[in-house]
Amino acid sequence: MGVDPATFGHYQGVRFMKPAMKPLCRQSKMVGTAYTVRIEGRDSTALYHALRKAPKGSVIVIDRCGDSVFACVGEMLALVAQAHGIAGIVIDGPATDSLAIEKSGYPVFCTGISVVTTLVLGLSGEHDIPIACAGAAVQPGDIIFGDADGVVVIPPEGYLPLLEKAEAAAAREIDMRVLFKAGGFPKIDLERLAAANVPGIIEGLKKPASS
Repeated sequence: MGVDPATFGHYQGVRFMKPAMKPLCRQSKMVGTAYTVRIEGRDSTALYHALRKAPKGSVIVIDRCGDSVFACVGEMLALVAQAHGIAGIVIDGPATDSLAIEKSGYPVFCTGISVVTTLVLGLSGEHDIPIACAGAAVQPGDIIFGDADGVVVIPPEGYLPLLEKAEAAAAREIDMRVLFKAGGFPKIDLERLAAANVPGIIEGLKKPASS
């Protein structure tokens, strides 16, 4: 929590959700392992199963199968999730009761807001399975990290070196802020970079090798 999701966006292997995915409360910041849900149409039964099964500290990540009309999370469901120790909820679709959730500060991320809601019908839905959410593949147990800028998905295998890189970058930014406020520039040797003719090198590599 001492670094930002945007820092991880620089690294290979980190997946990211589409920019439309944002928290209802801009001050929200969350991190936890994914507990996944797939909800079809207006039936949100699987989400209630997930609330009972998801471990404390996890993030419920919801694949809405393309639906952008029916909100599966509102103030009451967010209260239940918070009371059961769920770190946050991510919805590839709309939420409702947006003002109440914003006031609570509980991390609910979504791609829109709607006045119509889902129902508990018991007809469809799955949980704890591989899903897609806002353009990102999400496996159960993936690390979900989000703030006002959006959400990244970090594979749990090998996450520690990425975290160390992010922490080192955050430490460097302290000195960078001082430099830039004093009128300095990023320490990039632009002249040397131009002289290197990187585009020319790339074009040369594309040509077939002579026999």
